Amino acid sequence: MTLYQSLFVIGLLIAASAFFSVSEISLAASRRLRLRQMADDGNAHAERVLRVQEQPGDYFTVVQIGQNAVAILGGIVGEGALSPHFTAFLELWLAAPTAQTLGFLSSFLVVTSLFILFSDLFPKRLGMATPEILAIRVAQPMAVCMMLMRPLVWFYSRWADALFRLFGLSSLRDDRITSDDILAMMEAGAVAGVLAVREQQVITNVFELDTRTVGSAMSPRDRIAFFLRDDLDSVIRLRIAAEPFSTYPVCEGDIDHVVGYVDAKDLFQRVLNNQPISLADDSLVRKVLVVPDRLTLSEVLEQFRQVHEDFAVIVNEYSMVVGVVTLNDVMSTVMGDLVSPFDEELIVRRDENSWLIDGATPIEDVLRTLGLDHLPHDEEYETLAGFLMVMLRRVPRRTDSVTWGGYKFEVLDVDSYRIDQVMVSRLTGGVAGAAVAAA
Repeated sequence: MTLYQSLFVIGLLIAASAFFSVSEISLAASRRLRLRQMADDGNAHAERVLRVQEQPGDYFTVVQIGQNAVAILGGIVGEGALSPHFTAFLELWLAAPTAQTLGFLSSFLVVTSLFILFSDLFPKRLGMATPEILAIRVAQPMAVCMMLMRPLVWFYSRWADALFRLFGLSSLRDDRITSDDILAMMEAGAVAGVLAVREQQVITNVFELDTRTVGSAMSPRDRIAFFLRDDLDSVIRLRIAAEPFSTYPVCEGDIDHVVGYVDAKDLFQRVLNNQPISLADDSLVRKVLVVPDRLTLSEVLEQFRQVHEDFAVIVNEYSMVVGVVTLNDVMSTVMGDLVSPFDEELIVRRDENSWLIDGATPIEDVLRTLGLDHLPHDEEYETLAGFLMVMLRRVPRRTDSVTWGGYKFEVLDVDSYRIDQVMVSRLTGGVAGAAVAAA
């Protein structure tokens, strides 16, 4: 062959190698969700690519046969076509043996560089940029190649399958999508500007419903406004005025003996109609939903759906009331301040390195705010107050502090053993260990 014929053949081989490179990377990088959407829109080639992704063995066998065959032919043709010309040129200044060696090396370097650039780097970057479109375009030509190379494909595929069985490996692609995958996609979408930060946070909160217990969203026992069954009309009216809520538990004797609940709308209706209020009236007191304190928020939502209620009393393993929760409480956990923007914030940022945090704040919100992965003994508590109690091994007092993970947690206010405010400060230098300071 002449020099021009050899260069033409090398060009064809580079084009063939680029085709196989694009075929390989586009299939591997194609997203099944995107392909499924294209197939549902009537794209038959997308359906073919989906089937190939389920059993990609024969497809990749053809790719490897093609790439290796082209690489060997490229070396043979390139060496025979370019080496003599490089050798003749170098012999003008060098001895013949040296010129021959350098001519071969120059030919090898040029041909290899051309293959790396035009049959590997460029096509693979292109395939990563638009994988689904390219996978669909090469689907039909690759099907023809698979048919033409069927005997070779069968031979090499059987040997590859035998190796997988020998090492106990699976050759099937695992396309199961986990919650972590979805959250990672949402985070990438937020970084790219496709999702607003609040939208990303809402989606993250939805997935946390399966891990957050009901205690992270409830109104605790000491904040419950309730009525006793034998409360007088005047007492009920005063309680409504002093503590306006939408729902009130009704108890027999004390708060741990809840017999039902009364809706504020029913009470207001009686007030407006100048009717006396008596909680002994069974038509006024509704049956209450009682749930254990170990349920997750998603389980509480399911209970609300089953009984068509939006209010529940939460009890512990000793049948003591520990709090109440409403549908709005659960949704506020998901939506944040989009649902109740006028409620007092549990976490207030004072400056770049300090926060004021309510002791009842769920520990998940504290971790997210501070950028921490975990806190020690996190299986033993659900709130910031619980973290301080576990670390101090007693009920905290004012000025007690805990240092962990580069932050100092200092108790600012305690009301009847309840931790109201905690000052969290970022320490310069990031102390990694834990330290406890008692008042």
